[in-house]
Amino acid sequence: ATLGVHAHNDGGCAVANSLAAVRAGARHVQGTINGLGERCGNADLCAVIPDLQLKMNFECVPSDQLDALVDLSRFTNEVANLDPDDGAPYVGRSAFTHKGGVHVSAVMKEPSTYEHVVPEAVGNRRRALVSDLSGRSNIRYKAEELGIDLGSDAAAQAVERIKELEHLGYEFQGAEASFELLLRTIQDEVPDFFGLDRMRVWSGQDDDGEQTVEASLALTVQDQRTLAVAEGKGPVDALSNAMREALHSFYPSLNAVRLSDYKVRVLTPQDGTAATVRVLIEHSDGTSTWNTVGVSANILDASWQALADGLRYALFHSAMEAAPGQTQESVASA
Repeated sequence: ATLGVHAHNDGGCAVANSLAAVRAGARHVQGTINGLGERCGNADLCAVIPDLQLKMNFECVPSDQLDALVDLSRFTNEVANLDPDDGAPYVGRSAFTHKGGVHVSAVMKEPSTYEHVVPEAVGNRRRALVSDLSGRSNIRYKAEELGIDLGSDAAAQAVERIKELEHLGYEFQGAEASFELLLRTIQDEVPDFFGLDRMRVWSGQDDDGEQTVEASLALTVQDQRTLAVAEGKGPVDALSNAMREALHSFYPSLNAVRLSDYKVRVLTPQDGTAATVRVLIEHSDGTSTWNTVGVSANILDASWQALADGLRYALFHSAMEAAPGQTQESVASA
């Protein structure tokens, strides 16, 4: 008879107990993808399988299929309508994420100093976070990841600029699109898609006593001054709608872009109503998502920064995709 194990995670030991059972002779292991199950869940097969296969030399799945593990984990979460666990072993977005200049420098020279397996073995990838701990190694690694050829001088300039911005409250770990735009701007790769001349937002009540919010914008687009007015469910929604109204005739590709998430964090609560806030915005075009950041004591200004970065990011990549053989310099001069 084959001895098996069916572990639950009530004590946080489901994976460990499953591995211990195999060491003791069990050859049948039950679990679930992402550990989904009643109470605290079951043994997570997304950890059990690579532990057994990569570290204990048991062939659980064909070796050429193990790199589908991340996709399987994400598909399961999508079907179950669950947010992925970024910190999940092997398959989480942060499982092979590195932060700190010396740390990333070591990873670039010898990945095994910080990584217990090769990320690609399970379908994951290495990521470097950008923060005030970042040195040139972080910046250049991240630039390479984004397809940006960043020289030593530009990397040093980027490090100093990031330190300045983080001192003001910016954080790029959750706003990689803003970070990419920062690097590309240093490289003079980002065209002047549009510029803000004036912004005004006001609220009132209509004849039925319902709250109304309206935003008006004056932008310079392709050397033309354009005006737009739009209503929204709130000030940021009205501002976003006004931006689209002003830009859609110049950039039809923005019609596919939608604001999918909006977060505000108060950075200086001791300042009361004059507090500095950080706004994080997520945009999506239906196939990909990207995040941008803005910081100001004026929540509308912070929101504008993040909104504008989100649309500039979309426009830059739309231009690159429209002319794949075109250099980034030619996009900037377009």
